[in-house]
Amino acid sequence: MIGWAVSPGIVDYEAAVAAMEARAAAIANGEASELIWLLEHPPLYTAGVSAKEHDLLAPDRFPVFRTGRGGQFTYHGPGQRVAYVMLDLRERGRDVTKFVTDLERWIIGALEAFNVKGEIREGRVGVWVERKGPGWAREDKIAAIGVRLRKWVSFHGIAFNVEPDLEHFSGITPCGISAPQYGVTSLVDLGLPVTMSDADAALRSSFHRIFGPTGLATPPA
Repeated sequence: MIGWAVSPGIVDYEAAVAAMEARAAAIANGEASELIWLLEHPPLYTAGVSAKEHDLLAPDRFPVFRTGRGGQFTYHGPGQRVAYVMLDLRERGRDVTKFVTDLERWIIGALEAFNVKGEIREGRVGVWVERKGPGWAREDKIAAIGVRLRKWVSFHGIAFNVEPDLEHFSGITPCGISAPQYGVTSLVDLGLPVTMSDADAALRSSFHRIFGPTGLATPPA
C-alpha cells in the first residue's frame, strides 16, 4: 500500500529534498514502499531544469534553489501544500505521459470537492482556473507540477495553492508565463474558506480514485 505522510509545521527545503531523494532511492532498490509526503516550506524559489535566469525577477528576496525537477521557476511557501510523490513507475506501466496526466487528474479531482473547475492547457503545465467578470477574463494557475524520475521512481511532485501569500509569486515569472491574462490563485483567493486539513482530505480522496488506496505513514527522516 502507498504510504501517506503529513509533516506538521514548516519543513526546511534542503532537508526535505535530501530525505525525499533517499526514500526514492530506497524504493528503487526494493527497500521501501511508495510514499506521498505532504508538507509546507518556508518562502523560497526553486528553478527547474528549464528555468531561464531572466525569469528570476527578485533574486535577493527569498532563497533560490536549483533542482533537477522538470519545469521552470516556481514559488513555495506557507499556505501552499507541497506533495512529494514517490511512486514506482515500474509497477505502473513505465508510462511517463500517463503519469503526468494522472497527477493533473488528481489535482482536478481534489478541486471538485470545493466546486472548483480545474483545467489543463496545451503548452502550460499545471492546473488552471478560468475566471471571468464584466468585460474581462483570465486564467490563473492554482497548482504546479514538476517531477523527476530516477530508475523509474518519481520524486518532487505538485504544489497546490491553498492560502499562500500570492504577492510572493511576483519575484519570479511563474513557469515562464508572463502574459497579463495569466496569473496565480489559491482556494482562499477564490473566496473559499478552505483549511489545509480540508485540502489534504480532498487530495487524499482524489488520490485514491486515481492511484489507489493509501495508509498513514511516518514522514521520511
